[in-house]
Amino acid sequence: MQRSRDRGYWVFLLPSAVLFTAVIAVPFLMNIGIGFTRWQGIGDPRWIGLDNYARLVADERFWTSFRNNAALIVAMAVVPTLIGLVLASALFDHVSRRFGPRTAGALRAAYYLPQVLPVAVAGIVWGWIMHPRFGALNELLGLLGMEPRNWLGDPAWALPSVMVIMVWFQIGYPVVIFMAGLQRVDPALYEAAEMDGASWWRRFWHITIPQIRPEIYVVLLTCTIAALKVFGPIFVLTRGGPGGATLVPSYFSYQNFFEKANVGYGAAIATVLTLVIIVVTVFFLRIQDRDGEA
Repeated sequence: MQRSRDRGYWVFLLPSAVLFTAVIAVPFLMNIGIGFTRWQGIGDPRWIGLDNYARLVADERFWTSFRNNAALIVAMAVVPTLIGLVLASALFDHVSRRFGPRTAGALRAAYYLPQVLPVAVAGIVWGWIMHPRFGALNELLGLLGMEPRNWLGDPAWALPSVMVIMVWFQIGYPVVIFMAGLQRVDPALYEAAEMDGASWWRRFWHITIPQIRPEIYVVLLTCTIAALKVFGPIFVLTRGGPGGATLVPSYFSYQNFFEKANVGYGAAIATVLTLVIIVVTVFFLRIQDRDGEA
């Protein structure tokens, strides 16, 4: 009787299984197959085996795109997580107590606003702000007596500028997740630590961080995946330029797919990027499992 009841749950999994197969599994397998061919998107693909992957290994632009991606992981995962921890703890511990939960909620919503804005709109606005001739940032620097810069057009400044923008994009997500996690922390822990004379920093380090460690893992994992597959901001702000200074694997794959009509090579790039994301996900999950067992 128990087995027959357990089998009934599979019926509810069928819609998700069908969608996963049609939207993710089949296209991914097709992409892997195309990666072994030379194809311009029309006509019949020509099988070339591992030539596209051998070309990737020797392609300096491919490795440059992953180096840039590593910098964006810092900007989209590491820095927002650190800042988000401090902001969420300050909003929960100080602002909410002194000014009330509504004020803390309003500030939380303000931090989260960039996540709600369309990427194209936010990218265009930042393009205006950092415009080399009439941008607001250079106008401000001029008032301070500093030289204007071509923030998105200079290879030396383009990637750091994009990194700053991506910190602004991402910072609201960790704040929301961490504030939700702080709701389940027992207030008695903070009260006991406060009575023992523990400073805010000690309470943050010894209570807040250990108690919301699962949320920290979730934020680091999801933000790292978002950084690895980032495309929209790069497309709107720099198109991978200048001179490949902001090129990332997802945009590099797009260039080969649609701009250069080198579909097989673009598919190989996309396949490698997908495998990297899978490896990173498994790595994070294993660390989280070991930490949970400990």
